[in-house]
Amino acid sequence: MSETILKNEERVALSLRALYRKYGYLPYKMSKFEPYDLYSSNKEFLVGDGVITFNDADGKLLALKPDVTLSIIKNAGEENRKVYYHENVYRKSGATKEFKELMQVGLERIGEKDVYALYETTYLAAASLKEISDNFVLNVSHLGVLSAVLAAASENKAFGKAAIALLAQKNLHEITALCNAYGVDETAAVHLKTLVKTYGDMPSTLEKLAPLCQNGQAKEAFEELKAVCALLSKSELAEHIRLDFSVAGNMKYYNGLVFKGFVGGVPESVLSGGQYDKLMQRMGRKTSAIGFAVYLDLLEGLCEPKRDYDVDLLVLYDDNTPPAKIAAAVQKGASEGKSVSAQKETGKLRFVTLVDLTGGRTND
Repeated sequence: MSETILKNEERVALSLRALYRKYGYLPYKMSKFEPYDLYSSNKEFLVGDGVITFNDADGKLLALKPDVTLSIIKNAGEENRKVYYHENVYRKSGATKEFKELMQVGLERIGEKDVYALYETTYLAAASLKEISDNFVLNVSHLGVLSAVLAAASENKAFGKAAIALLAQKNLHEITALCNAYGVDETAAVHLKTLVKTYGDMPSTLEKLAPLCQNGQAKEAFEELKAVCALLSKSELAEHIRLDFSVAGNMKYYNGLVFKGFVGGVPESVLSGGQYDKLMQRMGRKTSAIGFAVYLDLLEGLCEPKRDYDVDLLVLYDDNTPPAKIAAAVQKGASEGKSVSAQKETGKLRFVTLVDLTGGRTND
């Protein structure tokens, strides 16, 4: 099939699967239905709210899959695994609140954590965006640094929740007001406000972060982030990778590196992921895990070439045309990589080339 015939999201799905196989990830296929308990106990991890449920013949409550990661964790056991998936999930649309079937491609790396594993997953997230568009950016954060700065400012849970929401908005004014309201000391407040303003290329941003991460958890997290960035900085995708601490994710589930990916022409992130050791622990697993998903439904219509025709070739025939002659004309066009439609009337179909088998002539 000619690549120009593929929808943009279909083309991306094929290229992403090839990319992940190249790095040793194996395909994972999940069941369309899972026990509802798997999702009800981890509702906050799900991207959208609402799960389609029904009772099977034995009366057991099942759910139509709203997520893939939870299924992979459930079936992974304690062994190391590198898997990728191409699945449809069923979630409520943020705009209409109606359930929609959404296509995702993603990968999960489950096993011992080391700098290379963190680097490879983050690199593949950036490489995935590159497969979609040359105009992309991957924003990377580290929750170890963020949680340490928040803890130094205040142990109050309400403060932390409000601060994370304001960080996501990059709202420096309200962060200042929040620190004043909770009596945060000046040094801790300055550090938190530095995170609000922290965004940019890896070398210069790490330099700004260093004074905030001199000891304890903050230093450990900073050194890990620095080591991963050192590898990313040597890659061909380095100029598209930014450090951005407005990327936080759900800190009940995520820890360590987290990231979001954006491409030109789409107003929201098309890729999201990170390290989710806390979710693994919550589900009774002792291993580390990191992964991401690409939301292909957001790519519909993105950068697809606008054409003023429907097919490359129209084969026009009538009741007197031998079927074998029609088949030969269609096969010839298809073998040349063209899109072909054989029909008795042109109707409203727009075409480039006409092959008239009714006794007329071939026209361009």
